[in-house]
Amino acid sequence: MKTWRSASLVATTAAVLALTTACGQDQGDGSPKGQKVGNEAPVDKGADPGDGYGGGDGYGNDSGNGYGADSGKGAADGKGPGKGAARPGTAKSAGQLDVWDSEKLGEVVTDSAGFTLYRFDKDTARPPASNCEGACEKAWPVVPAKGAKAPPGVDASLLGEVTRPDGSKQLTLDGWPMYRYAKDTGPGDAKGQGVGGTWFAAAPDGKKARPGAAGGGGAARPADPAGLSTRQDPELGEIVVDRDGMTVYRFTKDSAWPMKSACTGACLKKWPVVEPVAKNDTRDILKKGFVTFDRPDGLKQQTIDCWPLYTFAGDKKPGDTNGQGVGGTWFAAGPDGKAVRASR
Repeated sequence: MKTWRSASLVATTAAVLALTTACGQDQGDGSPKGQKVGNEAPVDKGADPGDGYGGGDGYGNDSGNGYGADSGKGAADGKGPGKGAARPGTAKSAGQLDVWDSEKLGEVVTDSAGFTLYRFDKDTARPPASNCEGACEKAWPVVPAKGAKAPPGVDASLLGEVTRPDGSKQLTLDGWPMYRYAKDTGPGDAKGQGVGGTWFAAAPDGKKARPGAAGGGGAARPADPAGLSTRQDPELGEIVVDRDGMTVYRFTKDSAWPMKSACTGACLKKWPVVEPVAKNDTRDILKKGFVTFDRPDGLKQQTIDCWPLYTFAGDKKPGDTNGQGVGGTWFAAGPDGKAVRASR
């Protein structure tokens, strides 16, 4: 009997420790120190993750002129716009932008010649700023703002410009500076995808291109098929959305440790819980502390970093954020589970 009790105590202690490790015992509204938002797109094989620029010399240049062999081949998935256009130039106008549907990447923005446009994780969208200068620009030629026109079906207000240190104007898409990749040698190439873990093909809304993304037009475009993913909101930055594209919220009166919801009864009519989502059915969401909360009322609720998640009955369509700031306690959820309280 003593042995059985000892074994039971050990098992119970292990379970509590596991939950403690997953959720942390942080106070207030933040994540435990050292946590990072995971599930970024993988780095392509052979890419040098060193300084985030990629390539053998740290910027993606090859041993020739830095633009790769003009093979006219090497498309991301063997499909896309027709071949034969000239390789990207350092300051060539993008002209009439277009969107093509890649089997591997989803919808990708291209220039008028069919060359893939990219965004850089070390840049910022709010405010727009480029952190690719000097040798970096040889590997990643900037896209001039002049002459660029929005792709058909994409909100023209998403296009903008940022002034570079040399005074030139660079095209932005939803605030993100746009580039071409010197090693893309033909329309439909996307050799820059994942380079250094920081360079990604651009989707029509300025986010990173990925399979399953559909439609254009920015914040109100249909959601990715994942149970939980993120979108770039013009005012709030990166926020969590559910499978239908509806904004996901946090309630600051809740707690993560112990895991507890202060929204009960009638509150749940306005703020329905987010039902459990499998970890492999998410994109760009923090996985640590991604657990199901068994509520006292019998409902099962999804959490991020152990913070309970909700949607808002007052949001009527994808892209709505009518619940933001309600009562000074309800805020859109960030991919790390934190409440997004102000513009980013």
